Amino acid sequence: METIKHRTVKVNGVNLHVAESGEGPLVLLIHGFPELWYTWRHQILGLAALGFRAVAPDLRGYGDSDAPAAADAYTFLHMVGDLVGLLDAVAAEGEEKALVVAHDVGAQIAWYLCLLRPDRVKALVSLSLPWVPRNPGMKPLDGFRAAYGDDYYMCRFQEPGEIEAQFAEMGTRRVLEGILTYRIPGPFFLVKGKGFGHPVDDPVVLPSWLTQEDVDYYVDKFEKKGFTGGINYYRNMNRNWELMAPWDGAQVKVPVKFIVGELDLVYHMPGVKDFIHKGGFKKMVPLLEEVVVMEGVAHFLNQERPQDTTQHIYDFLSKF
Repeated sequence: METIKHRTVKVNGVNLHVAESGEGPLVLLIHGFPELWYTWRHQILGLAALGFRAVAPDLRGYGDSDAPAAADAYTFLHMVGDLVGLLDAVAAEGEEKALVVAHDVGAQIAWYLCLLRPDRVKALVSLSLPWVPRNPGMKPLDGFRAAYGDDYYMCRFQEPGEIEAQFAEMGTRRVLEGILTYRIPGPFFLVKGKGFGHPVDDPVVLPSWLTQEDVDYYVDKFEKKGFTGGINYYRNMNRNWELMAPWDGAQVKVPVKFIVGELDLVYHMPGVKDFIHKGGFKKMVPLLEEVVVMEGVAHFLNQERPQDTTQHIYDFLSKF
């Protein structure tokens, strides 16, 4: 990828690896789990060709960015601080607001960036994850345990070292292939000793949109860095709930386009479709302009349908 440049930027006490390409209005691309800047490889080049400057970091804990050892260094406040610092470092003179595109847990971080610092965001395209209003009566992990039980992946992520040991036993490649190719429109479980519910040595047939070269890149970075940094995001779910109490009930007031795959496991969580389509989403995000459900597409939509996703992003961001 010769037209993608790489550099390291020091922000908020950590060094972030950044991939970028193009000239024009700044678009910040925020990845999810278990991903890297590389998840945006198609969008970086596509948006650059369409007249934007695309910037995609490895978030703290991932890839070639720093990974603080303490689990409590991965709250949403840390993450939003990193992104504000990154915008300060990479924005052109006088460019105070950026266009933001984000996926998965990266989208959740982007929603909080919009909530806490709307002065830094022109518009948001959120992939997979809508705004999730805080439930003042229940901590997130209590809700997930009640709905799905202790084998639900977010619950399994909580005990330090436990899921890392299971992933090590399964092997980095098998873990990444299993997650990136997951297409069941339902909850994702990690049963102790059973991996993804079938023998670890069962071969994984890669879809056409995910090449062996792609998997090799992810495997190389996660074998070097490990999964702990990314998992630490989930270990702060209840802590984030506590920290966000002052913004309970607050609306997100930036222009938004939301895109989700028809087969995305998030789209099939209890109550999510009704929230998206029956007014709840629009009530909490009054500047929500468009909701797109991509037929036949699962969670990693920006990799599965890269051209369609880039076009959807461009159609919205070109308004600003």
